[in-house]
Amino acid sequence: MNKSNTALVLIDMQKESEFGIENVDSVVKNTEQLIAACRKIGIPIIYTRHINREDTIGLSNKEPLNDKGTPVFYDNGTEAVEIFDQIKPEDGDIVIDKYRWSGFYETSLDLMLSNMGVEHLIMGGFVTDGCLMTSVYDAYFRDYQVNLVKDMCGATNEGAHTASIMIMANWVYDLAIFDTSEMIKKLNGESYKSWESTYPDQLQFTPENMRETFNRLNK
Repeated sequence: MNKSNTALVLIDMQKESEFGIENVDSVVKNTEQLIAACRKIGIPIIYTRHINREDTIGLSNKEPLNDKGTPVFYDNGTEAVEIFDQIKPEDGDIVIDKYRWSGFYETSLDLMLSNMGVEHLIMGGFVTDGCLMTSVYDAYFRDYQVNLVKDMCGATNEGAHTASIMIMANWVYDLAIFDTSEMIKKLNGESYKSWESTYPDQLQFTPENMRETFNRLNK
């Protein structure tokens, strides 16, 4: 992984608040730090934005609507679709709008990455068990090597966040998992810690041992 074949892909880090995502402030702070580290060495920044049209055209099946008949989530007629101000795109960054969960589904994301010669992705975003996880799997299916920054992701509750990261760890065979501080060390050429998959389904977790198993990712 080097700056010539790596991109930072941020999934749906938008102002949508109706989900009640946990730890949003810390995730945004971590993202701000990693963006700065990537900009310093010239790694491109790519954002996805989830969009639900206010006129309801193109919505997913059973997408929730409010009493006005407009989308509850990611309504493109509201500020909910905008990236957080602290990490908003700058000139030269790429912003991909999407209408389904995965950042790769019927978007130009794969085209952009291929054109730039990208092979490795650094990924984080919202929500861990939805748009982020489906995007990670679709990246894997397209032969990108994914480096997941787990404290740069968030879900509506600890169980959903933890379980989805462990599911990805079990089944994305070349996945590497970092905390933000460790990824920054790697980018700076310093000694770092990460967890890497060595065999399918190696994190045998149950509801009873989920936290204990998740903590193995920090060792």
